[in-house]
Amino acid sequence: MYRQCTLSVMDNIADPDISFDEKGICNYYYEYQQAAEKYLFKNEAEGWTKLEQIASTIIEEGKGKPYDCIMGLSGGVDSTYVALLAKKLGLRPLAVHFDNGWNSELAVKNIENIVQKLGIDLHTNVINWQEFKDLQLAYLKASVVDIEAITDHAIFASLYRIAGEKNIRHILSGTNVQTENTLPNSWIFPKADHINIKAIHKKFGTIPLNTFPFMNAKVKRYYFGVKKLSSTSVINYVHYNKQKVKRLIQDEFGWRDYGGKHYESIWTRFYQGYILPEKFKIDKRKAHLSDLIFSGQITKHEALAEMQQPIYNETQLKEDYDFVLKKLGLSAEEFQKIMANPPVSHYAFDYEKPLDIRYPVLKPIKKIYRAIKPVKKRGETKL
Repeated sequence: MYRQCTLSVMDNIADPDISFDEKGICNYYYEYQQAAEKYLFKNEAEGWTKLEQIASTIIEEGKGKPYDCIMGLSGGVDSTYVALLAKKLGLRPLAVHFDNGWNSELAVKNIENIVQKLGIDLHTNVINWQEFKDLQLAYLKASVVDIEAITDHAIFASLYRIAGEKNIRHILSGTNVQTENTLPNSWIFPKADHINIKAIHKKFGTIPLNTFPFMNAKVKRYYFGVKKLSSTSVINYVHYNKQKVKRLIQDEFGWRDYGGKHYESIWTRFYQGYILPEKFKIDKRKAHLSDLIFSGQITKHEALAEMQQPIYNETQLKEDYDFVLKKLGLSAEEFQKIMANPPVSHYAFDYEKPLDIRYPVLKPIKKIYRAIKPVKKRGETKL
């Protein structure tokens, strides 16, 4: 039986883990409230003061270096706002853009405007296209849901490595509770799981991944333990209203909207607008709009009106469909065969299991660690 949350637009379509209380409110609302209580600041002045203190530490530690921090820059709203906040705080970030071959012309133009007007340096990390295409095709053939995991994995791994090479200790992250907290577990897979990526590619890939930037637990321990790398989710320290920020960056940089979250990438637009709803019955707008409801930025009525709009402009879909298939080297028949295959769980392939499962001897140590683990400071989130 169909059921929708009484507060948001989350429902039980393609979400086996959703639950509702006696008032019909879904679990995602309560999860949002818990995250907001843990990471956000009710008093904007308090959050900004804390952020200035963090910036002062970063500036002090970065003296004598070309850059005192590093950040990813996609040209989307979140990363653009992080760049603006960084300059406002007096930081000297190195902006890193990950080019996986799917940038839209608009994204390239937005990025150019941002770095020129803010006067920050840009490092574009261009991945080996043949390897990345083979990996994307492997994920398509595997019929797993989180095809974007390979891009996210490579972005984080690249940031760590570039930070290490340039002796930068601080990452500025655009991850935030206000617009990115809600996402059903069945719609995604852990981005850091290099074992799952290799397992899927081993079965369906055709060429070696000699240059793909893999990140495993050992790599993370090196960068965060030895190199003392740290990450700050900058946006969690400010009151983040997405529409106001869009107007701000439009005025500041001549920024132009992509029409959807992460639609600066042609592939992401096609994946979220066509593959997910057609093959997996997933409409990610539900999660994005629900976060805006939970954070008080829009009403449920406004969200429902947005959901009535087509998920994909028909003309744009036809253009993207032809472009994606040509770029991936797929015929329409081959692609439709892939789309017709039933979804397969990521867990049908090998995956990175917790250390205490792989090494049972560590279980007592894990219990001790949990008992003494320090509480995260307000505003901080995991990468």
